[in-house]
Amino acid sequence: MDYKRVLTIQDISCMGQCSLTVALPIISACGVETVILPSAVLSTHTAGFKGFTCRDLTEDIPAIVDHWQREGIRFDAFYTGYLGSAKQIDYVKDIFATLGRGDYLKIVDPAMADNGKLYPAFDQGYVEKMKELCAAADIVVPNITEACYMTGNEYRTVYDREYVRRLCIGLQTLGAKKVVLTGVSYASGRTGVMVADGDGETYYEHEFLPNSCHGTGDVYASVFVGALMRGRDIVSAARIAADFTVACIRYTAGDVEHWYGVKFEPLLGDLGKNF
Repeated sequence: MDYKRVLTIQDISCMGQCSLTVALPIISACGVETVILPSAVLSTHTAGFKGFTCRDLTEDIPAIVDHWQREGIRFDAFYTGYLGSAKQIDYVKDIFATLGRGDYLKIVDPAMADNGKLYPAFDQGYVEKMKELCAAADIVVPNITEACYMTGNEYRTVYDREYVRRLCIGLQTLGAKKVVLTGVSYASGRTGVMVADGDGETYYEHEFLPNSCHGTGDVYASVFVGALMRGRDIVSAARIAADFTVACIRYTAGDVEHWYGVKFEPLLGDLGKNF
């Protein structure tokens, strides 16, 4: 087996099953060496918890990268999630340009918005910087809201295939080579992902589960990255990620005390069987 090394750059929410506490175990379970670069450390994630703490690590990033440069540490892929500021985006662009090895991949989850709105910490200036990062990416993994902000399209909850196609083309026009658009729903009770690459567009539909769970986007993107690194093509990786995310949501459903994320850990063994 060709042993790959991925660097994932996003925050650590110590409690809450999202960001790096999801990416590290999931990508590792796929059989891929996973290196982390925290953008911030939070006591919990910000959805539903009160009084959480947050320590920004922006100023620590250059020293970490300099050390890796001196040690000759390089990566086969980069995967970015939640980034806290425009300055961090600039640092990530530099990392893309300097720390890759071979034919390395750059995968960007532009985690900044959902349900038609930007997250409270972000504004249009941040969107413009994220567009720059997505332009440098090989693959972007946005949801519908994020795609709308970056392409200037109106956010809709009811749409057709032409609308989705327009979002994908808009992202590719920015510079992203391939697009995996999540949360694409054409019918009640169903949702899916649209993959747009040089070979055209492929839609993978699956069941929509009504229980909303924080961190499922991170679960999806992490499985997707792991599958890519294990040699799956982009469509197969998108399907594996979708199926695993749905399984995690279903496994968590009914546990009212587990409202803050999905119980993905018991299913990691099943995930590993894909490889």
